[in-house]
Amino acid sequence: MVALRDAAETAVRQCLGLETGESCAVVTDDEREPIGEAIYEVATEITDDAVLVRYPPGETHGSEPPAPVAAAMAGADVVLAPTTKSLSHTRARTEANEAGARVATLPGITEDVFTTGLDADYESIAAHCEAVREQVADADEIRVTTDAGTDITFDVGGRDWFSDTGIVHEPGQMSNLPAGEVFISPTTADGTFVVDGTMRPHGLLEEDHRLTFEVEDGLVTHISDDEIRETVETASEAVEDAAYNLAELGIGTNVAVTELVGSVLLDEKAGGTVHIAIGDNAGIGGETEAPIHLDGIVREPTVFADGERVELPQPGDS
Repeated sequence: MVALRDAAETAVRQCLGLETGESCAVVTDDEREPIGEAIYEVATEITDDAVLVRYPPGETHGSEPPAPVAAAMAGADVVLAPTTKSLSHTRARTEANEAGARVATLPGITEDVFTTGLDADYESIAAHCEAVREQVADADEIRVTTDAGTDITFDVGGRDWFSDTGIVHEPGQMSNLPAGEVFISPTTADGTFVVDGTMRPHGLLEEDHRLTFEVEDGLVTHISDDEIRETVETASEAVEDAAYNLAELGIGTNVAVTELVGSVLLDEKAGGTVHIAIGDNAGIGGETEAPIHLDGIVREPTVFADGERVELPQPGDS
């Protein structure tokens, strides 16, 4: 419990900057209650206006929480949401931000990931995010290659890069925790990407296990893995091609993550990796709505911005 307490201190005090007199809603579910309780305990030491809201785990990532939960989120100055299924891509989260709340979602968080991912200096992570953004912000084209077979080019199309620094101190801001990435929703992409790190539903891939995706004109046209292909095909029954949308390119900046552990939430933040996602991007600067957002982590990438190699933060960097 001591380790949970330390991680909760980082989340509430450093990352969210909760202040006396502010309201705080801690949103959790039946499977993540110990983490929610640890965060709530710290919050109550700072403000008298804190509430812990618990509900049954959602059916899927992106499922809307019950109306009372959404109301608590929209009515708070600060929201922390350690949940089994992600609230990041929900109307409840969007409406809370629009109402001025500072929101941190912790989707699929486990006690190990919570204590590992929050054992970091988030001011340093923010600096790494800024260093990466300076290298990619003005580029029209991003190319990612790896020795495992990735060779994919993204057209940025004038869209903005976002930084998930974990520092959420301004009204309306949102971050994942653990944090540490710079990401964009590209307008289109072409090529191949090979996931050799972590991806649901497999978790951390074995050394000889590779997931290959072919992309043409911003849509995934081939998926080598049967389970992931079935997930995308099922989603496409409701939203057609939107399920195959190449949704996101992210660059990890959390140098405190020294090895992948099988959690997408943590592993996609690891310094020296990139992640590429399929499906929904409406919440991250895109225009495509879909009931899925599947991230795959790519190890040891080389990234080029308009032909210039990008210096990526590496595990253990200060």
